[in-house]
Amino acid sequence: MISKSKVNVRYAETDKMGIVHHSVYPIWYELARTDLSKQAGFPYSKMEELGIMTPLVELNCKYYSPAYYDDNLIVTATVSKLTPARVVFSYEVFNEHNMEKPINIGYTVHAIVGKDMKPINIKKLYPKIYEVLEKMMS
Repeated sequence: MISKSKVNVRYAETDKMGIVHHSVYPIWYELARTDLSKQAGFPYSKMEELGIMTPLVELNCKYYSPAYYDDNLIVTATVSKLTPARVVFSYEVFNEHNMEKPINIGYTVHAIVGKDMKPINIKKLYPKIYEVLEKMMS
């Protein structure tokens, strides 16, 4: 399963050179990741209600081409790796006019923890949620 989120670059997201600032891409990753969980039928808010948290433990972001103010972009997200205590999401950012070559790629690694921030085995404790995460894998 791959989510596709549309983003129109806002002026505030650009730097003095008129290029999207590097710090914005992880925000777009979060948008796409949230859309993916909604698309799978289990939004983050439901996981949090059950006491399941997914803190970020690693972020990787690679830039190929710049994006500019008012560009229309598509940000994709998918689960690329899953263990009972960790999930890895992968992202690609495309200019809407060229969906063949991403302008940016990245991934985020998230621990799966309880409210006490200690790792949990989601496959054992919440098998239905684990199945939803498996469904999100590409």
